[in-house]
Amino acid sequence: MNKKDNQDSKFLVLCLGALGVVFGDIGTSPLYAIKEIFAINNNILTLTSSNMLGILSLIFWSLISIVSIKYILFIMRANNNGEGGIMALLSLASRNAKTKRKKLIIISIGMLGAAMFYADAMITPAISVISAIEGIELITPAFSEYIVPITLIIIFGLFWTQSKGTGAVGFMFGPVMLVWFLVLTILGIYNIIQEPSVLLALNPVYAFNFFSSQFSIAFITLGAVVLCVTGVESLYADMGHFGRNPIKVTWFSFVFPSLTINYFGQGALILSDPSTIKNPFYLMAPEWMTLPLVIMATIATVIASQACITGAFSVSRQALQLGFIPRMRIDHTSEDQEGQIYLPRVNWILMVGVMSVVAIFQSSSALANAYGIAITLDMVIATILAGFVMHEIWKWKWRYTLAFLAIFLTIDIIFFLSNIIKVPSGGWFPLLVGIIFVFLISTWKKGRKILFKKTKTETMEIDYFFKEMKKIIKARVDGTAVFLTPNPDGVPHSLLHNLKHNKVLHKRVILLSVKFKDYPHANGENIISIKKLPNNFYKVILNYGYKDLTKIPQDLARNLRGTFTLDPMDTSYFVGKESLVIRSGTEMNFFRKTIFSYQFRTSENITNQFNLPVNRVVELGSKVVF
Repeated sequence: MNKKDNQDSKFLVLCLGALGVVFGDIGTSPLYAIKEIFAINNNILTLTSSNMLGILSLIFWSLISIVSIKYILFIMRANNNGEGGIMALLSLASRNAKTKRKKLIIISIGMLGAAMFYADAMITPAISVISAIEGIELITPAFSEYIVPITLIIIFGLFWTQSKGTGAVGFMFGPVMLVWFLVLTILGIYNIIQEPSVLLALNPVYAFNFFSSQFSIAFITLGAVVLCVTGVESLYADMGHFGRNPIKVTWFSFVFPSLTINYFGQGALILSDPSTIKNPFYLMAPEWMTLPLVIMATIATVIASQACITGAFSVSRQALQLGFIPRMRIDHTSEDQEGQIYLPRVNWILMVGVMSVVAIFQSSSALANAYGIAITLDMVIATILAGFVMHEIWKWKWRYTLAFLAIFLTIDIIFFLSNIIKVPSGGWFPLLVGIIFVFLISTWKKGRKILFKKTKTETMEIDYFFKEMKKIIKARVDGTAVFLTPNPDGVPHSLLHNLKHNKVLHKRVILLSVKFKDYPHANGENIISIKKLPNNFYKVILNYGYKDLTKIPQDLARNLRGTFTLDPMDTSYFVGKESLVIRSGTEMNFFRKTIFSYQFRTSENITNQFNLPVNRVVELGSKVVF
């Protein structure tokens, strides 16, 4: 096989992988989108040929404007060293912020985007799985009372198996979704042949006429049309796994045509037989195919949910490294693939959230009301952050940036406003989840800032320490001591406590600070900074990207090799363990301080986060009045 053939085969593998992971969510939208469009607000939309053509035209041009143009042609160009997603976009947008106020605005917008992502991650598996299981009603109505229990069992099983890793079944995702999209296409073509007039909806005039003739109904209907673009964030978030080109090629050559054909096929079916509007997706197929289609749809929705959960793990790790959420345990479920991770706390919080959503809303129709707000608010935030990137990073002129924002913010805001009216009937849920997450994220971020400022003011200056150390130190012992500290310019509390209790110091001392940067991966050039200090002290700063593994012993040993040899069996790690004493104050109210104290107390310990050898770690406690 020559080099070109090898590259082509690798590209096809990436396209197949993207099909399984990236497009699962948007690929299962046909299960419920058309049904919900006509069910919205107690069937205010009359089923007529002109209305159907208007709806299909809206769907087609929404897929073009939001997915094809906005995300694939524009936003996916905003990659942070190849990585995408809300955290990558936030990092890029805030990187060149020239004022603290501007950076605060960008971070606040990004926090809201992250909160909406988690709300979306709770609703997506719920609506996807329950809409697939609802197909069993068509086999026999007697099964209807088992829809919610079966959905809950599947969701529990999905989350329970997360700790095993997805590597073992990941290779199946692409082929399964390939079959799924082929089935969507075949069913769509079969029904379009019966009513080919639906193809007229490719003309945007039908969408325009629909709006101009009955604006209020068309506006409300948009709140359900947006269900056709659910999962669009996955195109961007998973860019780091597959690259922009495989996602772009797969979308334009296969996924977009398949979805369009299926939506138009459902429209054709309903025009031919209006009674099929109750569940047009399943009724597209012959009766004998209903059960196999339910099984296939269930598998496809599980894959879509799996991709959503994996995305939540990835975003959570990025948020953790960037300081937006507390430290938590991260398990690596694959020795070969760096992206295969499992976060127990995120997994179980999501599981409780998803199962609660199913128990509260009970049906895909009720869930559809909750779904739109999270998606549309995410779309608005992505557009705003992309505007910052275009002007600050890409150096677009203001007129081009404003043109982009004017076009796509108008579209996004119209979709968002059409969903606001659904707040009383379910839209309150993502807003509530978003408010809770924004509160927790902002509390953690502000609390850390206050704590760092407080400990920094109480830290002894290194020059003063060197002057006084001879009076304190009775002996220096063999070996290397690594003192972890967030402040590289001061003396760590753990060092002072060690001297106070043991009155000795190692012959070589490393004052180590770990910094997380706003790029995905640190390389050999920027991973470490070393400064030799008096008395055989070294100030070392280890830099990590927000997707890097933090293996401090290995990274220290490898990067200090040119300075000295670090013997792992003769090196001790000293870690400060602060206990917070809550007091009323002006910087943060007592309630938020209590919340932060709980977050701080229950966060993962540094030993595990930084992969320190447990038998070489010494923890030294101290109380901090907070």
